[in-house]
Amino acid sequence: MPKITEDVKLDFRDVLVCPKRSTLKSRAEVDLTAEFKFKHSGKIYKGVPIIASNMDTIGTFEMARVLCKLGMLTAIHKFYTLDEWQNFADQYPDTLARVTATCGCADGDFTKLCTILDRIKEIQFITLDVANGYTSQFLEFVTKVRKSYPDHVIIAGNVATPEVTEDLILAGADLIKVGIGPGSVCTTRIKTGVGYPQLSAVLECADAAHSIGGHIISDGGCTCPGDVVKALAAGADLVMTGAMLAGHDECGGETVVKSDGSKVKLFYGMASQTAMMKRYNGLADYRCTEGKTVEVPYRGPVYNTALDLLGGIRSACTYVGCAGVAELPEKTTFVRCQQQANYVYGNKH
Repeated sequence: MPKITEDVKLDFRDVLVCPKRSTLKSRAEVDLTAEFKFKHSGKIYKGVPIIASNMDTIGTFEMARVLCKLGMLTAIHKFYTLDEWQNFADQYPDTLARVTATCGCADGDFTKLCTILDRIKEIQFITLDVANGYTSQFLEFVTKVRKSYPDHVIIAGNVATPEVTEDLILAGADLIKVGIGPGSVCTTRIKTGVGYPQLSAVLECADAAHSIGGHIISDGGCTCPGDVVKALAAGADLVMTGAMLAGHDECGGETVVKSDGSKVKLFYGMASQTAMMKRYNGLADYRCTEGKTVEVPYRGPVYNTALDLLGGIRSACTYVGCAGVAELPEKTTFVRCQQQANYVYGNKH
């Protein structure tokens, strides 16, 4: 018989952060720097706990150049060639400390990763990215990469439950990407019925990871800076976002001018028809698409959007009485709600 978990699982939209007394006089006093040591590599991360997604329209070298200046990380997508990586490394060596090289489990992915890492020694982060992190094959792959690169920080995912979070950490991962289906252009929950509400996933996986010295990334589901705050407050060590950074000059793809004169950029899930045609020569007959393609209004340089995101986090800390972002988990109380805000004059942006 199928089991039903009776306790309520929550998403970002189901809660608000309760305000508390604060002695901070200005948002400028808030320290956005997070610092922690990784379990296996022994490396220490010190920076803003935001990472751009390794989607091919988001995880670009251009994005990394901007976000690096603000102390953020960028997960570079896996489709750049070795020559492109080398050109980037030669031109912007100072950026390499805040990027990750992405690798999937397909034939040739690991060979390509090794070629890049062996050529560009300054890269210290590896992202092992699959849609379904629950397979024994992926667990074995994480162990293989850890043995090959014992001193690198390994990010692995995606999962959404504490048990497999622990399994992947014990297999050699330092950071676990948490999120099954919450992304704005992901249709996994629609096509498969599989998923887990993101706030509860972060709360439970963070607790499991931290208990054995690991760390997590909340991946997907953030629609506004307030959602990023909630993910950090729930225990995420880093927050990965794609949609919030879409539509900018630094994103992959051309800017399209429509018949009415408006400008848009394509944003699509990496399991969408668009991605399959562009990157994998079409969709295999045993698969379905699990992503969609949308037109995002052109938003100019990403720098201004990134500043707005960081400003939201600073403001949240002043409402909760946190001197720095690292204090959010210990000082946050979530309150259940039926509505986030008043949208009578439009959407939440």
